[in-house]
Amino acid sequence: MHFTQSYEFFCVSAKISLILHKFFVMYYLILFFIVAEWLFSRVLSVLDIRASRAVLPDELSDIYDAEAYRKQQSYLRTNANFGWLVTTVSLVVTLLFVALGGIGWLDGLLRSWLTDLAWKDIYRETLVSVLFFALISVCSTLIAIPFDYYDNFVIEQRFGFNKSTKGQFVKDSLTNLLLSLFLQSLIVCVLSLIYLSLPDYFWLLAFGAVTLFSLFMSEFYSLLIVPLFNKQTPLPVGELRDSIESFARKVDFPLTEIYVLDASKRSTKANAYFTGLGRNKRVVLYDTLIEQLSTEEIVAVLAHEIGHYKHCHNWKMMAVSSAVQLLIFILLGYSLSSESLAFAAGAEMASFHVNVYMFGFLYTPLNIVLQIVVNALSRCHEYQADAFARDNGVGMDLISGLKKITAQAMSNLTPHPARVFCDYSHPTLLQRIQKINS
Repeated sequence: MHFTQSYEFFCVSAKISLILHKFFVMYYLILFFIVAEWLFSRVLSVLDIRASRAVLPDELSDIYDAEAYRKQQSYLRTNANFGWLVTTVSLVVTLLFVALGGIGWLDGLLRSWLTDLAWKDIYRETLVSVLFFALISVCSTLIAIPFDYYDNFVIEQRFGFNKSTKGQFVKDSLTNLLLSLFLQSLIVCVLSLIYLSLPDYFWLLAFGAVTLFSLFMSEFYSLLIVPLFNKQTPLPVGELRDSIESFARKVDFPLTEIYVLDASKRSTKANAYFTGLGRNKRVVLYDTLIEQLSTEEIVAVLAHEIGHYKHCHNWKMMAVSSAVQLLIFILLGYSLSSESLAFAAGAEMASFHVNVYMFGFLYTPLNIVLQIVVNALSRCHEYQADAFARDNGVGMDLISGLKKITAQAMSNLTPHPARVFCDYSHPTLLQRIQKINS
């Protein structure tokens, strides 16, 4: 009898020891990943600043005069220093929240609020998950708003970019928060119900749900989301519209709509994009782009975008993105039932929201590697799109247009190769010019 009791005590002790070992490994591994990601981004930032002091190559010497280049260098360093502050505050808040058991505390608080709710367990648990992520999003937004305000009304204002009013800023912040809460809550609700109903097939069903949502947003973003923030008006009949339509017919591009976006009410920075996954394509031009570029240069920029369509880049990137998402959901499926992951968060048991939140930290190293691969593929696509524009006779106009956009945005002309390798989805301006000219 004594031997049996001793053996049982040994087994229980061994089990507790194993649980504690997994807990400490998971706990410190997550804290390490949080700090390591911050250090990695800071190293890249330091390298970028050092590289920005390089002498400009001949291909870029005509973009800035001496005074404009000093202003661009000041803008780069101001943003870098401000980035240090923002990311450091984010690091401290995240570390404190995770290290002090804030995740488990919030989970327990929400469960205590909803204990008496006369719902089925599956629906009550889903509501806990929705509220968990909603509260974190609200708190994150409240922390970020002062930094966003400073960025817009101090830094961007000082360098002549900001055109937004304080009233517009408040409206945008509120709209962004409400929209993100709605979409986030919808996704969390669906994924949580899938996990609680069919946990064995969660990875597949969740992947399917997110893929459908992504396709929907890609197709209807310009129709549903953009009007909440900006006004889109048809491009008037005239030289620019005629030139765009003429080039589209020349290269057999199914252009159906051309709209102008009133981006100038917020910023002087320029852009343009296409929407639509099928044969019907909508072109959206920032009004700032029309102000800064000539007709020929705008057509060249759109020729680059048409090159993406001709090479099926959107579909290829969507396939790659889907493969990455599938991998994420497979790994997440294994993590959702991990008690050690939940204990590391300070929670009493594994749950959808706690384990998803903690999984985000564990996934960080793999995410960095996958993002590097995706960025490399994206840069190859940019070269192909540039080549399409060049082969259709607008290569020089594309170069001059890119130079104007770069100068207006005060972009860094000499980023460090490591920063480009890790973070850039587009080649540098110098690389694009050399490739077009070759």
